[in-house]
Amino acid sequence: MKRKLISALFLMFLLATSLIAANDGITQQKEIWVLELDGVINPVAASYIGNNIRDAEKANAECLILKMDTPGGLMISMRDIIKDILNSKVPVAVYISPRGAQSASAGVFITVSAHFAAMAPGTNIGAAHPVTLGGGGSPFGGGKPDSASTEAMMEKVTNDAVAQIRSLAHERGRNEKWVEEAVRKSVSITETEAVEMNVVDLVAKDLDEFIEYLDKKVAKLPSGNKTLSTHNARIIIQPMGFHRKILDVISNPNIAYLLMILGFYGLFFEIRSPGAIFPGVLGVIFLILAFFAFQVLPINYAGLALIIIAIILFILEISITSYGLLTIGGLISMILGSMMLFDVSEAPKELYSVSLSVIIPVVICTVLFFVVALSYAAKAHKNKPTTGMEGIVGEMGRAITEIGNSGTVEVHGEIWKATALEPISKNAQITVTAVNHMLLTVEEFKS
Repeated sequence: MKRKLISALFLMFLLATSLIAANDGITQQKEIWVLELDGVINPVAASYIGNNIRDAEKANAECLILKMDTPGGLMISMRDIIKDILNSKVPVAVYISPRGAQSASAGVFITVSAHFAAMAPGTNIGAAHPVTLGGGGSPFGGGKPDSASTEAMMEKVTNDAVAQIRSLAHERGRNEKWVEEAVRKSVSITETEAVEMNVVDLVAKDLDEFIEYLDKKVAKLPSGNKTLSTHNARIIIQPMGFHRKILDVISNPNIAYLLMILGFYGLFFEIRSPGAIFPGVLGVIFLILAFFAFQVLPINYAGLALIIIAIILFILEISITSYGLLTIGGLISMILGSMMLFDVSEAPKELYSVSLSVIIPVVICTVLFFVVALSYAAKAHKNKPTTGMEGIVGEMGRAITEIGNSGTVEVHGEIWKATALEPISKNAQITVTAVNHMLLTVEEFKS
């Protein structure tokens, strides 16, 4: 009996030990977080990457991999991302993917700043020369940088960018000479050339191959070196999230332009029909969203002013008879303003321009809308009033009493005081010729 009890306790001990070990194995399983950035580098992308780096630190993730395909973006957002990577407590790797993807402009800086970098076959990296996003020195100028001061400022920006990317390359042991040429001369190279020139670590056909490469690699962190253990690690995809995707979508120049125009329409309807409320509220919401997008886009204030002037001219055309001159002026102002809205004199057009396929339909619809509105307004002005005091002029009625200097008539079933230039007998048919406050001027109807 005693021997059986000891055997049972021993079996229970083995079972408990096995359960604890299994549970410990589950809790200690390594995690690799994967982010996906496909598009322009802007404040939305910076928030997405920065927040996930901090969450990965809290979750004690083994490393974080950023799958990236970007034509570039804003320098201020790029700097925020780089600061998060350099100060990260978990290793951050960049994987330029899928096939056909690119890492251009600001993307080059982010790639160089990563602890490890890989490229998929058929990808390229480079063209990192900084560009101006504003228009000239004056907020209303919107022109090309043509002054010596602007050229000097561009040289300062370029030198600053070179210093930063060389510092990043030195920190990560990458090719400092090439990254400087990528900034100064906008050179670009393929994935195989990038490996040969020590710009990235390897060409990986897929994410699994890159993760396999990372196993046992040593990452230099602010707290010290860390040896990665990615074998059998659990891969966790961290999507951008619906709210960030919404913000990213409205940062598209075409969407921002449409939101601005729709916002102006909403305010116009509210002005023309006070108390409608819904168009005004919707218009304000659209304008707020448009102005949010304008924060991350190279706005040309001259173009924005021309669009506002065009809307004002269209509104004035309804109130002022200009025989179409205001409409023509508004049409020209709308077209020019739309084409100038985003300054692409130095910035890549594929990032910051509004497509003509969007501008032309918007301008045509705007003109048609105001032409139709004007035609209805002109027709309404020509029509005889049918309501109010003026609407009773020309109507027929019956004299209830004899009418001279005063009397009473019935018009539309209503009793009115009336006066006539010539006497009218009782029960005679009358016609209203004028209204003075509540007194009708009538005359006897003659067939």
